[in-house]
Amino acid sequence: MSEVSEVSQEPPVGPDATASAAPIQSELDRKINRFFPGAVVRKDLVKAVKGNAIVPSYVLEYLLGQYAASDDEATIQAGIDTVRKILADHYVHRNQSELVKSTIRERGRHRIIDKVTATLNEKDDVYQAEFANLGIKGVLVEPTTIKAHPKLLVGGVWCICDIEYFHSADSRVVPWILGSIKPIQLSNFDIEGYLAARREFTTDEWIDLLVQSIGFNPELFGRRAKLIQLVRLIPFVERNYNLVELGPKGTGKSHIFSEFSPHGMLISGGEVTVPKLFVNNANGRIGLVGYWDVVAFDEFAGKKKRTDRALVDIMKNYMANKSFSRGVETLGAEASMVFVGNTSHTVPYMLKHSDLFDELPESYHDSAYLDRLHHYIPGWEVDTIRGEMFSDGYGFVVDYIAEVLKSMRSQDYSDRYQQHFSLSSDISTRDRDGIHKTFSGLMKVLYPHGEAAPEEIEEILRFAIEGRKRVKDQILRIDSTMADVKFGYLDRSGTWHTVSTLEEDEYPAHYHRERREGSEAADSVIGPTASATVIAVQDGTPDEHAQVVEAPLFEGHREFQENQRGVSFDTLLAPYLRGAGQITIIDPYIRQFHQARNLMELIEGIVAVKDAADEVNVKLITSESHGGEDKVRKQRELLHKVKQGAAAGGINLDVSFANTIHDRSIVTDNGWKIVLGRGLDIFQYVTGDTFDLATRLQEYRQVKAFGVTYIREGE
Repeated sequence: MSEVSEVSQEPPVGPDATASAAPIQSELDRKINRFFPGAVVRKDLVKAVKGNAIVPSYVLEYLLGQYAASDDEATIQAGIDTVRKILADHYVHRNQSELVKSTIRERGRHRIIDKVTATLNEKDDVYQAEFANLGIKGVLVEPTTIKAHPKLLVGGVWCICDIEYFHSADSRVVPWILGSIKPIQLSNFDIEGYLAARREFTTDEWIDLLVQSIGFNPELFGRRAKLIQLVRLIPFVERNYNLVELGPKGTGKSHIFSEFSPHGMLISGGEVTVPKLFVNNANGRIGLVGYWDVVAFDEFAGKKKRTDRALVDIMKNYMANKSFSRGVETLGAEASMVFVGNTSHTVPYMLKHSDLFDELPESYHDSAYLDRLHHYIPGWEVDTIRGEMFSDGYGFVVDYIAEVLKSMRSQDYSDRYQQHFSLSSDISTRDRDGIHKTFSGLMKVLYPHGEAAPEEIEEILRFAIEGRKRVKDQILRIDSTMADVKFGYLDRSGTWHTVSTLEEDEYPAHYHRERREGSEAADSVIGPTASATVIAVQDGTPDEHAQVVEAPLFEGHREFQENQRGVSFDTLLAPYLRGAGQITIIDPYIRQFHQARNLMELIEGIVAVKDAADEVNVKLITSESHGGEDKVRKQRELLHKVKQGAAAGGINLDVSFANTIHDRSIVTDNGWKIVLGRGLDIFQYVTGDTFDLATRLQEYRQVKAFGVTYIREGE
């Protein structure tokens, strides 16, 4: 039990004494509580107790883990009350620092929660502490305390402290005395119990538990989006891991490095200096990399930012060799380096005009530095954080999972794929290291017990290769002297599997600039499945007398990756529906608003490709909503509105219900059958904001992973 438990804990009264109504527990939440009792907490409770306390989430969850780590509502409410009272009595608000100092003076001793930083006073040969919110400094700290908690010297640590007051006639003596200090982090845990409990969860359940532990609702994330979130955990579980994430603002790039773990330090990119990060040669004091598991640089992007060239050179050496120099001495360190920053242009713009590292300061836009990065998270694939994305389910208390990840840093899982797959022989050592470290990190996060099926191993191997390929492909744009690499892997049968990045599939004309004039460029412009009108061109000008030729429509199967953009019904389906008088759509899931909207957008596409004087008969076969008469009524109302809207465009929509259907397809009387793996429900969540392009234009939406097969059956 925490030292805070020694404080009297009378429950508060009044309207703030209880949190909001408890959410209904899911089956997964019940399972989480069954196998991890006392190590998990309901994630919406942090917001309930935080109030205006400016503290990291892990501090609050540490307290909640002491008093509210339960699925019993009465225990949770009592725990919330206790944590609120602890914060009210002991957390130091900056604007109340004088009142707290007065309390310490009058009582002689008082317990506080504050961020504490220590420094060595060389003149007097003593360690002295400074309290960030209380605003006092020069407080003597015993050397044994510094030895036990060296992070006090670099960046500071949130602590529970007993402060005493004793005034002396000697003005040089600081009246504040540090009675006791306890950093806010877990003291011990059972790693074997953690591994044993992991075996009780399926992979999907475990991923959802981890996503909830980060604080997000897994139901609003696809598989790829979840993996992207979990890659952010790799620096905490893998030593000397170099990660970069660039993307639009508001996607939570830096949140996990400031709030998730007491072992990570987030600093502004503009605050980085050689003494702060590595070593102060004047006094020999080691910097952040010597004490923290993760050092993350926020706001790292910005072309015009001034940078210290000496810092860049030392950083390059550290990222490659895991060491740096202190005078004539070479020192090693294990801190992972994370670089996060904002982009100001779209992905196709960057690919067309520069590269995906375009936003970095000039000194870092260097192939030697970039080649030391192990993985590039595509921040443009991550949704802007919205209120409904946060979880009210159960997740690990963050200091518990932080200690689990820290305990696994010394382990190496990088060879766990080799009994099933092998990398290309022409992949360089640095490329291989990057892939191995990402794979090892994801294995430790997802399969810490070391048990994974071949298809699960293949999934994270592909993901690791893609992240390193994203780095290398951009380096090749910057430095033409580097050799091109064929990224992929062989399975046990000897079959080669090529790995591409998602933006490579979306924008091949810009991604492969040297081939922009080729056929791939034309394919990307017209869409992968549309027919193309080809017109002869002479001296750069269309020939008005040339014959117009319709390129044949694609036949066969295509796969689309989760988060891919540039897909619309206009290119995916409408060309195959041109000229049809009878169209049958079979999709059992036209039940909710967004699914009815998708149907209406398909009808808009049919209207666009038909003659205005023609009418088209569309038959929809779907199934009724489950969950009662009210849901069925709402479904029928939606479909009635679609029918009314379609009629204005010359589309006669007929709807029938068949509750035994499972397949999804479109069949036309002009000879095409289109088999739809997910039906029409291929797009991810769209906000509905009138000023969001994705609301109006499908090609700006991210898709779910799906496949589509085009079969010509004859007219």
